[in-house]
Amino acid sequence: MNKVLYKPLGLAFGVAGGVLAGMVFKQVWKLVAGEEDAPDATSEEYGWAEVLAAAAIQGAIFAVVKAAVDRGGAAGVRKLTGEWPG
Repeated sequence: MNKVLYKPLGLAFGVAGGVLAGMVFKQVWKLVAGEEDAPDATSEEYGWAEVLAAAAIQGAIFAVVKAAVDRGGAAGVRKLTGEWPG
């Protein structure tokens, strides 16, 4: 039962986590680069180093936020049902 319960919750947590990660990345990029928006991979005005640094920072933030949200969601389901959803 807990896997069935966790599926829709996990999906909702994933969406919320993606939004949160995007907001965190935007703030981190402002602090690191002093710019509002990170460079796109196809932006001609940025060099390889800037584009790849932005992608690495964004990827790390998304991975950490996703892991935290997934772990928190699983722990919450265990509190509600007494079983780990994995």
